[in-house]
Amino acid sequence: MKKPYQSLEVNLTNNMRQVIHCKLSNNFFSLALIFLLAFSTSLSAQEGDPAKGKSLFNANCAACHQLDKKMTGPALRNVETRLAEDAGLDREWLYAWIRNSAGVIKSGDAYANKIYNEYGGTAMTAFPQLSDDDLNNILAYTAEVKAEPAATQTTAAASQASGNNGVSNELILGALAILFMLLASGLYLVNKTLRRFAAAKDIELPDTQRISLWKAFAQNQFLVLVTSIFLLLASAYFVYGYLMQIGVDQGYQPVQPIHFSHKIHAGDNAVDCNYCHSSARVSKTSGIPSLNVCMNCHKSIYEYKGETSIEYSKEFYDGEIKKLYAAAGWDDAAQQYTGNSQPVKWVRIHNLPDFVYFNHSQHVSVAGIECQTCHGLVQEMEIASQFAPLTMGWCINCHRTTNVKVEDNAYYTKIHEELSKKYGVDKLTAAQMGGLECGKCHY
Repeated sequence: MKKPYQSLEVNLTNNMRQVIHCKLSNNFFSLALIFLLAFSTSLSAQEGDPAKGKSLFNANCAACHQLDKKMTGPALRNVETRLAEDAGLDREWLYAWIRNSAGVIKSGDAYANKIYNEYGGTAMTAFPQLSDDDLNNILAYTAEVKAEPAATQTTAAASQASGNNGVSNELILGALAILFMLLASGLYLVNKTLRRFAAAKDIELPDTQRISLWKAFAQNQFLVLVTSIFLLLASAYFVYGYLMQIGVDQGYQPVQPIHFSHKIHAGDNAVDCNYCHSSARVSKTSGIPSLNVCMNCHKSIYEYKGETSIEYSKEFYDGEIKKLYAAAGWDDAAQQYTGNSQPVKWVRIHNLPDFVYFNHSQHVSVAGIECQTCHGLVQEMEIASQFAPLTMGWCINCHRTTNVKVEDNAYYTKIHEELSKKYGVDKLTAAQMGGLECGKCHY
């Protein structure tokens, strides 16, 4: 028979178990709900493809927006998160705004009218063709963390390579010096040994009277004559070489007031040479592009995002862009011109004498000569330099060896037919078409 206190103890134990079970169940369901909400939120944040969003952004949004800078429109980095925190707006509001901002403004939406008034009463361009998936992809792209440009180690590697080359050269020179010393020591020991051997055998060595090398040279008239002729010819050669280098500035690489990297523009970004030097197609000179040409791109490109090096860092390139803004009179913060422009004193690299006539349009548009033929691989030049000597001999050699491109070139059709019959060839060089006449290049 159970005692009364024992039954009471059992009941209390069962009640406590039930209470604990209920609390654990409630906590479990709460945790499960929280986990589900967090998981669904993460799925919502991950919705969309940033790679596809980037291409859509560049095609539809980049004309007025940047991710990290205010332009014609506001910066769009983390725009969904900022709208949710600042104004309590969700993604559905963004859908409506992007597809028809004017309609959202007319509906009386407070935030829409605020943005409309902030940007001078200019409504955003409507994009009704963008689907929900397209907009999700764009928003996913704007939600990406800003990546810092990677610094390359090319300069350090180059310096290391040059250092290694220097060490190897020093080792070679040191080995040659040691070899020469050993050879000289060997000859001295051989001479000393032979003299001792002669002394031991009572051999008398002839007492020859030594004369100086200069006296021996002066007594040989033939050698004097040959040496004199050689010195005269060598002097004439070096004088001629010196005189022929006057006015030849091959390799000339001046420092410009605003750093311009042909490697970045023509190489990395594949900008056509004729976009900046547009006059090369229609006039004698290629022309230096005005700052307005630079600002066509740099209104939107306010910072450098490519690869950097120790010598040319991101801060360096960004500073040069600010120099461009100052020269053009552009207020980047207000996104407008101030009118306080400054001329840029560019340093000319290629400079022909006044008596030489060279027509860029004749070579670029008519002959179809690539810019790299005369100017070198400009797409690989960080700082532009004079590639070719630009001498008369260099030009004549080019005219003698370069075939004129006559295919689909109406300018040369008639003369090519006549001259090809005259010379009996299928292709004609510039020289065969009169490219060596003095009056072609000289006034």
